[in-house]
Amino acid sequence: MCPMMKADTVTRTALVTGSGRNIGRAVALALAGQGCNVVVNGSSNLAACESVAGEVEDLGARALVAMGDIGDRNAAREICRAGAGAFGRIDVLVNNAAIRPLKSFLETTDDDWHRVLDVDLNAAFYTCHEVLPGMVDNGWGRIINLTGMNAIHGYKGRVPVSVAKHGLWGLTKALAKEFGSSGITVNAISPGPIRSEHDDAELARHIQDQVGRIPLGHLGEPDHIASLCAYLVSDGGGFVTGQMIACNGGAET
Repeated sequence: MCPMMKADTVTRTALVTGSGRNIGRAVALALAGQGCNVVVNGSSNLAACESVAGEVEDLGARALVAMGDIGDRNAAREICRAGAGAFGRIDVLVNNAAIRPLKSFLETTDDDWHRVLDVDLNAAFYTCHEVLPGMVDNGWGRIINLTGMNAIHGYKGRVPVSVAKHGLWGLTKALAKEFGSSGITVNAISPGPIRSEHDDAELARHIQDQVGRIPLGHLGEPDHIASLCAYLVSDGGGFVTGQMIACNGGAET
């Protein structure tokens, strides 16, 4: 079960950004399966987010759909506050939302650069800034940032993504040190190539092409990442902080 409050029986609440499909959806369901209420977030596909919310409720947890562009400061604030308003608090934050455009560096515009950093890095700053005061007050919190192998390697055609994910890893380590004494753990998960749905056909092909680099010989599944998130949120994961856990089938890091 998702750990309960020490002083009462109120269930913990998790905010999972970008949880309308793929890894985000799997994480939302894994945490709901452990008894957590879930704030489901997406930027545009309301139907997908409502479907995930229904699945969360089918597992016996409560769900709130909070739509909005997590890379926008004001929208991120409203999403976090909506979750806290509905459930009283946010105990678990999973920063999963990301964009990964493929474009050469010299073709990357200022707008391209800032948009990737807003969604892939700044959004985590916004959400952490909103939820950490409550976690500090409660003496308990779990923050998980999804970095990916872009936080380990620099990839051609994905310069802004690589920079943002390296920054997210730095944010993870720094927050773990600053807030550990408040009972808050902060970790990163670095997924390898994961089987998922993508609107970008080129990105889907890129992921499939990575199979040859994986010693296990196949793509990972969203549930593999979700299971790691569930562990880090559990009491058993309570002594793990400031770490990046690679889940990549043995692909070279």
